[in-house]
Amino acid sequence: MDKEFSINGTSVRPGENKQIILNTYELPTKTSIEIPVYVFRSKVPGPTLLLSAGMHGDETNGIEIIRKVISRDEVKNIRSGNLIAIPIINIVSFLFGSRDLPDGRDMNRCFPGNKNGSLGSRIAFDIMKQVIPLVDFGVDFHTGGAKINNYPQIRCVFDFPDNVSIAEKFSAPLIIDSSYREGTLRREASKKGKPILVYEGGESLRFDYNAINEGTSGCLRLMRAYNMIELDIPDNPSVKLKKTSWVRAKISGLFHVNKTNGAYVNKGDLLGVICNPYGEVEEKITSPTDAYIVGINNQPVINEGDALIHLGVEE
Repeated sequence: MDKEFSINGTSVRPGENKQIILNTYELPTKTSIEIPVYVFRSKVPGPTLLLSAGMHGDETNGIEIIRKVISRDEVKNIRSGNLIAIPIINIVSFLFGSRDLPDGRDMNRCFPGNKNGSLGSRIAFDIMKQVIPLVDFGVDFHTGGAKINNYPQIRCVFDFPDNVSIAEKFSAPLIIDSSYREGTLRREASKKGKPILVYEGGESLRFDYNAINEGTSGCLRLMRAYNMIELDIPDNPSVKLKKTSWVRAKISGLFHVNKTNGAYVNKGDLLGVICNPYGEVEEKITSPTDAYIVGINNQPVINEGDALIHLGVEE
């Protein structure tokens, strides 16, 4: 895409870098909230990549990944194509350190949005109308939910070869087959022929530098693969996981993890132990299959039925 394009009425010509405000949203206090969008354009035609984060206000790792990417000189002087970066989509929830919007809604269930809808729906509408038509593909950055630590992974739909190709170029340690969910940016973008992959790494409200470094390197590998930047960065071996499932607690108590995140385990291996706080019971948790650990619940106090260890089985 080598022609001039614009976001919210602001044009960006080939060879220009600009910060643009996606839109302005007013809070009950008459305070205005603005969502910055960063655009880097080369004079040389090429693909347009979208990097977005902060869909949930407590997911800080993705925000740091994009900050590190757009701070690099290689990106500021992009060789070909275009980069659109939205470091924080959900500004309001970010300010409060919360996952959900003030009305309790999940921002990533508001797509495709409505220009006359709720705050989340309006933001989703602006992204779908102003940004998605300009991009060719993208990566949306997330972390695990409350107390869930996800090992660095990229999620895509294996049935679509373009999804897998982008994931292989990104080369996160784990590539997971993940179907679309209603109301998400990924699903709505796919309807317009724009593959958006989801990167997961670490847990909410906590910097995980392994996840940050893996995500940053993945972005740079992806841009290098499309000749958007020139950079000597090593390839990263990836494992494709076709199916995932959670090992759940059989009893309530205190959960002690016995394995590290990302580890390969064999069927029957000890994953952890649930202890009664009074020293009366000890329940061993073993792996039901050969698999990789893709996520761990770090909550020590757990109830019967809680998700403990997320396992992924190879393709």
